[in-house]
Amino acid sequence: MDTITKDIIEDWNEFLAPYEQAVEELKVKLKGIRREFTNQEIHAPVEFITGRVKTEKSIIEKMNVRSIEPNNILEEVQDIAGIRIMCQFVEDIYDTVELIKQRKDFEVIIERDYIKNEKESGYRSYHLVIDYPLERSNGIHHVLVEIQIRTLAMNFWATIEHSLNYKYQGDYPKELKERLKRAGEAAFSLDNEMSVIREQIQEAQHYFQRSRKHIK
Repeated sequence: MDTITKDIIEDWNEFLAPYEQAVEELKVKLKGIRREFTNQEIHAPVEFITGRVKTEKSIIEKMNVRSIEPNNILEEVQDIAGIRIMCQFVEDIYDTVELIKQRKDFEVIIERDYIKNEKESGYRSYHLVIDYPLERSNGIHHVLVEIQIRTLAMNFWATIEHSLNYKYQGDYPKELKERLKRAGEAAFSLDNEMSVIREQIQEAQHYFQRSRKHIK
């Protein structure tokens, strides 16, 4: 396949607009999960949420690396729109997954559990791809959005690894690759230790929140 250029899309702003709308709508909806739990003074499985839309350059790079044909961009580039949900505990990740799967305003079509089945690099996260029906001026558009759910420790590791991968394009020096793998295991060990004392942590957090309300 010839190298793909930006000319595959006539108007990138118009092409990306539905994805940007989907990300903003989903951020509002999913942040409601935390608000609902917090208002009931129940531990919220969601810590915070971010979202982004891939740039034109990033989309083209991915298509070239994976030899994706231009006609298949909508089906095979599943993370043009991305939501990232951060959780305190590994258990919160699976609780959040179930909450998302129960929703009626979109459909989960792909699940990838990279926590129980971590990647060779040491990467851990839970990925969902959803089919999100988006209301536009000319009707309903179905947009694919990838949702990544991970702990704060997993996110720290993944953020560092992403920066290194950008530099080395996945071709790490052997020692660096081994250190990254060990760092991933250390991050997951931290998550496991936090899970052991999860009840005590949650109790302390509830006490702190109640104390703040009393002071106000």
